[in-house]
Amino acid sequence: MTNGGPSGDAELTAQTLERAALELLRRDGVLGGLNLREVADQAGVNRGLVYHYFGSRGDLLRSALRRNVRERVSAMRIHNRPMRTGARIREAVKSGIRYASSIRLAALLVLDGDKQLRVMPDLERTQEQFRREQDAGLIGRDVDLVALHAVLHSLVAGYVLSRSHLAKEFGVGVRELDERFIALAERCFSAVDGPLADVSDD
Repeated sequence: MTNGGPSGDAELTAQTLERAALELLRRDGVLGGLNLREVADQAGVNRGLVYHYFGSRGDLLRSALRRNVRERVSAMRIHNRPMRTGARIREAVKSGIRYASSIRLAALLVLDGDKQLRVMPDLERTQEQFRREQDAGLIGRDVDLVALHAVLHSLVAGYVLSRSHLAKEFGVGVRELDERFIALAERCFSAVDGPLADVSDD
């Protein structure tokens, strides 16, 4: 965004443009491209404004992604608490499904070769949480926390991106597949729980 970012009415216009871009991506798909003039038309604003706030398609997508990720991280922090690693997958998958648009946007920007994107914008806080849980015995002492984080992120992102297609190909409902996927993932991730991991997840 230009001029250090919009405020007031300009902030509302920028949000409207971001929502319009996300809607066009949902409607037309990634391969349909994203034309900034179409975004302005979809948002119902003067076409010149989209170029004023967002100089390029990448800038617009990055801004929409940052806003979406801030909302997702804020929601996750409300529910953040120490838990067994096997149980963490349930919340991670459900959060990923709830904020799937940020995962789709991140994938699009990765495929576009975006060099500024952070696919794990809350990396430091999450790693610190993992370290506290490892110190408390909830995660095994021998578990590589960077690898754990990468595996968890990749598992959630990969599933969220393909869950509808997978459900269709398997011939099951999406929600049924979600529960079956989460149940097995919980069992797999319980292998990294520490020996003292007998706390309640409630």
